[in-house]
Amino acid sequence: MGAATDHTGPWTVTDVLALPEDRTTRYELLGESLVMSPAPGIRHQRASFRLHVALETAARVAGAAVEVLEGVNVVLHSGLVVPDVVVADAGATADDPVNLDVDAVQLVVELVSPGNSTMDRKVKPLLYAEAAVPHFWRLEFAPAPLLVAYELQGGRYVERTTALAGATTRLTAPFPVEIDPAGLVRQ
Repeated sequence: MGAATDHTGPWTVTDVLALPEDRTTRYELLGESLVMSPAPGIRHQRASFRLHVALETAARVAGAAVEVLEGVNVVLHSGLVVPDVVVADAGATADDPVNLDVDAVQLVVELVSPGNSTMDRKVKPLLYAEAAVPHFWRLEFAPAPLLVAYELQGGRYVERTTALAGATTRLTAPFPVEIDPAGLVRQ
């Protein structure tokens, strides 16, 4: 049995961060419950990397003092999550931490995976809104690539832009960036 299955009682952020690194499973903490999901597949990783590069390039052009990261631990008030892509204040990453505090996060992006769709579409956006993350994006793969950008308003996310596959869309927050969702997944 592994460390995750040998644990008894409620989980804490410290417990989750102490788990051995596992490239086949992502561990997240919702309240006191450990949530395990399969590691992302090739299409997911391709899109995540390309989105990371696009955001990194746009941030540099805009002179934004941020760092773009993939699959990093983010500590929320109600647990620990691992968003697919995060844009965080550059100062929050200066000491090379194992995790980021949610207060330093400007944007989270979830790429909807078949094994994680309810978490990515329903649960995580609620947690990010509760934690006051200003911007949330969701990338859907099927039936065609689609990127939906949300902005926090009155404690909940309001849809601001929908980027459709095959068309370059300019998003303005947290800094200007142009994205064609089809280009993120194209082999």
